[in-house]
Amino acid sequence: MRQMIELFDSDIREQGRQSSKGNQLKWNVDGVWHKADYTGYEGLAEMVISRLLTRSTLRPDEFVLYDTEMIQYHSQTFHGCASLNFLGKGEQLITLERLFRNQFHVSLYHAIYQIPAVPDRARFLVTEVERLTDITDFGKYLAKMLTVDAFFLNEDRHTHNIAVILREDGTYRLCPLFDHGGSLLSDTTVDYPMGSDVYSLIDQVRAKTLSRDFSEQLDAVEALYGDTIFFHFDKDDVRQILDQEAYYSDEVKKRVEMIIFDSMRRYSYLLR
Repeated sequence: MRQMIELFDSDIREQGRQSSKGNQLKWNVDGVWHKADYTGYEGLAEMVISRLLTRSTLRPDEFVLYDTEMIQYHSQTFHGCASLNFLGKGEQLITLERLFRNQFHVSLYHAIYQIPAVPDRARFLVTEVERLTDITDFGKYLAKMLTVDAFFLNEDRHTHNIAVILREDGTYRLCPLFDHGGSLLSDTTVDYPMGSDVYSLIDQVRAKTLSRDFSEQLDAVEALYGDTIFFHFDKDDVRQILDQEAYYSDEVKKRVEMIIFDSMRRYSYLLR
């Protein structure tokens, strides 16, 4: 039987992060974050990607695990997802855009794209983050993130959507990889409507972090920081995860399967 969680205005939270698609409804209840789908099947994308990351070289603490759910809010019912709050006592999530603006009073996103070459954009981003936070190996962290984003076609990874964690004592730490809702052609409302040719839609998706081309920005960070993550799942693993999901339609799940299988072909060198 499907379970549904009822959420209320008193639990709504804003984290100061912006999406190019708008802002999802988000709630924090007893240490659990709940997000309602906004443009399509973001919750399914979050769940599937996090489950596949358990079959990768990432450690469990390097990414957030999501579950799909049904949400009742006022008189409406939404598909969505839930995840544990990964912030400790007194910790804050600080986006890279906010971090840079607080220091220099200009947009990090615009500063990156004033640099002509993609590898130089990556060096600039990593250098500035490490200088402002004293975090080491941010380059390897960025390479892991952009590998996941390329493989799963995350079109929403701009500087408002990459973050570090500010501790209570004023020091910073890396944030686990999270917020993959803009992946897998999840926006069925505007950009990637159901019923369209999936492979044509895949060719239309654009990245946002260092380049509009996923492969170009991935090539840049791999050259600078190495191959930092590999996957060890196969097609049966993908089918099993989708088959066990309880809330989304078979049509949507079949589309997600096709997208992932195409990425497995495109990025076969990442599969071990």
